[in-house]
This record gives sequence, C-alpha cells and structure tokens, in this order.
Amino acid sequence: MGMNEIHATNQADQHDKDAEAIDAILIERRGRDLAIVPPAALWQLDDNALLTTLFGAGELTGARALLTRDRRGRCLRARPMDFARLKAALEAQAAAPVRVTFAEYPLLPHVPQSTLAARPYQEEALNAWRAAEYRGVVVLPTGSGKTIIGALAIADLGLRSLVVVPTIDLLRQWRDALANALGSAPDDIGLYGGGDHELQPVTIITYESAQLHPELLWQFGLLVFDECHHLPAPTYRQIAEGAFTPYRLGLSATPERADLEHLALERLIGPEVYRRQPEELAADRYLAQYDEQRLSVALAPDERARYDAARAVFRGYIARRRISIASPADFQRKILWASARDPEARAAMLAWREARGLSLNAPAKYALLEEIFARHRDERVLVFSEYNLVVEEISRRFCIPQITHKTPAEERRLILERFRAGRFSKLVTGRVLNEGVDIPDCAVAVIVSGTSTRREYIQRLGRVLRPKERRATLYELVTEGTTEERVADRRRNR
Repeated sequence: MGMNEIHATNQADQHDKDAEAIDAILIERRGRDLAIVPPAALWQLDDNALLTTLFGAGELTGARALLTRDRRGRCLRARPMDFARLKAALEAQAAAPVRVTFAEYPLLPHVPQSTLAARPYQEEALNAWRAAEYRGVVVLPTGSGKTIIGALAIADLGLRSLVVVPTIDLLRQWRDALANALGSAPDDIGLYGGGDHELQPVTIITYESAQLHPELLWQFGLLVFDECHHLPAPTYRQIAEGAFTPYRLGLSATPERADLEHLALERLIGPEVYRRQPEELAADRYLAQYDEQRLSVALAPDERARYDAARAVFRGYIARRRISIASPADFQRKILWASARDPEARAAMLAWREARGLSLNAPAKYALLEEIFARHRDERVLVFSEYNLVVEEISRRFCIPQITHKTPAEERRLILERFRAGRFSKLVTGRVLNEGVDIPDCAVAVIVSGTSTRREYIQRLGRVLRPKERRATLYELVTEGTTEERVADRRRNR
C-alpha cells in the first residue's frame, strides 16, 4: 500500500466512524492487548459458534489459536501483532461492519523528502521490501548505509515511524543520520531512552524502553528494527508482538543467532528480502577492498603441555558420558549447568576453560601484535580481544588507550574523538565496540581473540570497510594446533 492508498483508507475509516457501534465489530486497544468486540447479539453464542460466525469455518482453527475470550470484558483478546490478519479475516467473512477505533495509518504531519541519492543496492533493497508488502529483513554489512534504507522507508510510506535501536549511542547516531537524509532538524526527531523521553512523529527508541512502554507502539505506523538480531530475545520480542502495524523493516549485518532464534524474525518482522555480502560491495567499490590475513603463533612447550592435559580431561569426560555437543545451547546445558551439581562435570568445565584461555590468549600473540604495530606505525589500528584482562594487558604493555564495558561514557567519547582526530593511532577494545558505536574509520583491525560467531567477525571486519583509496586489512591471530583454529574457520565460513 503506497501513500495515496493510505490517505484514501484514512478517509474511508473516518466515514466508518459514523456507523452504529452496536451493529459493528469493534477492534480497539485494551491495555497491552488488541480487543475484538462483537455485536451484542452475537456474544451469547458459544466459543465455536462465535468464532465461526465472525471468521468463517475455514479460519476457525487459526482464530482459536490467536484469540482468548474475555467474558468479563465481553471481548476477544489477541496480540496486537495479529491485527492485520484478524481484520482481514473479519472483513472477508463480513458478519458485520468492522470498525477500528485507533489510527491504522498514522500519517506524518508533512511528506518527507529524502535528500540523498540512494546507491543501486539500497534502491534494490527498498524495492524488495516494497514487494514483500512493506515487511522484511534487509541484510547488509557494516558501513553500507543501512540507516539510509531506514530513511528511504520512512519517506516512502509517510507514516509516523519508530526506529528501535540496541544502544544509547545509536539513538543520536540515528537521529543525525535521519535528519541529514530527510532534510529535517535534529530536534524534529524524538529520542526515547537513556534519560530522553521525547516523542515526535519520527522517534528513535532503545529496545529496553520500547519493551517497558508498549503503549507507545500504538502511535506509529512503521517500525524499523536496527540490529534486528536482538529482537528474538525473550523480552524484546514483546515489542514486535505488542505492535499492531504490519509495516516493519529489520536491518542487520548478520541476523543469524547461535541459538537459532533468528528463525523467529520472519514472524516478528517478515522474511529476509535482501542480502549483500561485504565482498560483493567491496568489489563494486561501495566498501573498501580488503585483505584477510591469518597469522599463526605457537604455544611454548610448557603451555602446550598444559593445553594438551586440559583438553584430555575435557575430552575424556565427553567420551565417558557419551555427550554430543552440537550447539552453544548444548554446551550450556550439558557442561555448564551440569557442573553446578556434578564434580566430574565441573572438572571438565574448568579444564575446557583453561585450554580455551591458553589458546585464545597465547603470550606469543603480544610479540606478533608488536610487529603489526610497527608495520602500521603511522596508521590507525583497532585491536579486538575476547577477554577484558587481555585488553588491559595490551593497553598496559603498549601504552595505548582501551575501551571496555567498564569505561565511562564520557571517557569513551573522548577516546573515540581523539582516535578519529589522529591523536591516538592505536586502540584496543573488547566486545563493547562490536556494534552500536560509531567508530572512526581506520584501515587496519586485529582480532587477537574472538568467538566462533559469524556475526562478530562481520561486525569487526566492518570497522575497516568504509570506502577509502587504500585496501583495508583484517588480521586474525590464531594459535596453531588448538581449538582456536576451528573457531576461526567457523566464524569465517558460517
């Protein structure tokens, strides 16, 4: 449905409000729920007869699964997310006129005009989203301009729009990007979260605030979920389920989750409608061309002996108990949880932890990192480590600034500003800068240690992919003859 159709529908809805409510099926908001209020004459029917009359025999099973009869409130309750499906079924059965008591298509006060020319792949993504009835997930690498697609979607529909982001930093980044793309003043875009509580026709809100204030969701006709892989979390999915609008756009560099909950995105947002890989956009010069270099280090003899011994303890436990571990969830359930009550499982868990620490944090990596710093002496280099203790050691050993989850917001802001200005040429961090923070452009990144997730790898690669004349480089430091080699293979190839 385009903007002209939305205007026409709004006008038709206004005429419908003159209908006699007693003879109409009302759809309204009650607390967190969507309520369907049938005509009084139908309320005396039993559940099956009522649902059959309202929705038809063919939709009886589906309606029964979506609705709960509230006898005290004399209504049928449902999740707001199911509004479009339920309304369509009611109108198809036509047992009575359907009247919606809230604004289905809350329009922006003025038609926004995008001031930026979309790149071809951004236009392709928008067209694919349109073709999927303004629902779906767009997958593009970090640095490819996903915020531009969000702005184009807002301008295209012309509806009051809510952009949901995972971090406070992204509130302001999105506001600046949307103001620039839509030709608006930053103050015309609302912020909700991190101490801000201002609603505007276009508002950016954190996932946490959107989950805590579901009443806000009824004011918007388009939802944009940035870093949408966060949405399937048990608490955050309530945002999607608590919103009535079917118009939804998900944006992510890597939506896949280790727990496979990304499969819920199709229900919560819509199908994946478009995807481009970093190497594709780099080949077309929309992102920097880049090299990936894996550099191997070896454990010292005493470290190798400790590693082999720890691995033997862990593997022995797995073999004796005939345990199969096919996913992180399996490891958590069969090893971590079991270690709380089983001494043998605890010994295996501690052995696994020791072996992992030896492989990911091999001291030889510091010497290799020193060589990389020397090779890129006059360039900005961003270093990532899985362990904050290693972040702190690299910071101390090389006298470079660090950012972890413990770094105060103002200190982090100053460090990033000085990194951007070139006052610092090297910076080391943990997971905290994987996403949600606008990191100054640099051409070199180093993964000292990391997890096996493809998402983390793509996020860290994306930190060096902003368009530039020279090639970017991502180094991975990997301890040979350890499980880290398999970890590095998985994160590249998943």
